[in-house]
Amino acid sequence: MCSGPVRRERAMEGVDKMHAGSLVSRRRFLGGLASGAALGAAAGPAFGAEKKRWAMRMSTSSVHYGSLPIEQACERIANLGFEAIDIWANFGKCKHLDDAAERLGAEGLKQLLSKHNLKVNAFSIYTTGYEPYAELLGKVGGGVAVRGSQGGEPAPEDLTKRMKAFVEGLKPSIELAEEHDSYLAIENHGGALLHTHDSLKAFVDINTSKRLGVALAPFHLQSINAPIPEAIRTVGKQLLFFYAWQNQPGIAQLPGHGPTDFTPSIQALAEIGYRRYVNPFMHQEPEPDAMSAALKKSREYLMNCYEKAVGK
Repeated sequence: MCSGPVRRERAMEGVDKMHAGSLVSRRRFLGGLASGAALGAAAGPAFGAEKKRWAMRMSTSSVHYGSLPIEQACERIANLGFEAIDIWANFGKCKHLDDAAERLGAEGLKQLLSKHNLKVNAFSIYTTGYEPYAELLGKVGGGVAVRGSQGGEPAPEDLTKRMKAFVEGLKPSIELAEEHDSYLAIENHGGALLHTHDSLKAFVDINTSKRLGVALAPFHLQSINAPIPEAIRTVGKQLLFFYAWQNQPGIAQLPGHGPTDFTPSIQALAEIGYRRYVNPFMHQEPEPDAMSAALKKSREYLMNCYEKAVGK
């Protein structure tokens, strides 16, 4: 029979062995967690899950069918596979927005768009201003009102001052956009305040409103040899409208017809997580069937650029 001290010593030996065993088990458990974490990190941000790729959505502009009623313009645009439409106000032959406002009203325009499964990307209001159409844009689901900046390209030393004054002057329109759940996008244009890469940077540095941003037109950037992907990255989250448009004559303005490779631009749009639509565009209006054939080719070309840029 063991004495009291001997029993206590053996008991303590048992406790020590149990403690050592629990430490080994704990180390193994923690080691397993670390290995699993390492495997998870190697697999991506969510273990076993693929990163969701950026999805490109496309619209096009009603002005391409300015000689047709808006009903026929919507039908053709939808039949080409576009998801949304940019409706133009008073530009040459095109009277689509004004006609829709006066003849169809908000409910009639909503029914027309629903019939063709189209969403509103934008109202282009270069000649009329935003205010007359703010309520209509909000009632048909909200979208972007696209307009120009100011005439007269500033001297470099005057750029910041003029841009601040311009953005400040937009406050009433920004408040209206907020009221109608819409956005205001300013297009870069040759000889205007918003034109160069420096002016784009000045704009995004000064602008603090989520309701205000840029409608980027590569056509005008190419006229000053400014790189389009770099401009996209500079504008970043403030990009609200993207014209897939190149500085060429006639039909060659459209992607897939002229020489510009739009793949780097699509890649840049994916990098910034561009949330709205890619809008193939041209000025001048071929007859409707020729226009449809050209837009069909352009849309297919941009889809190919998308597959190259982000993968299948």
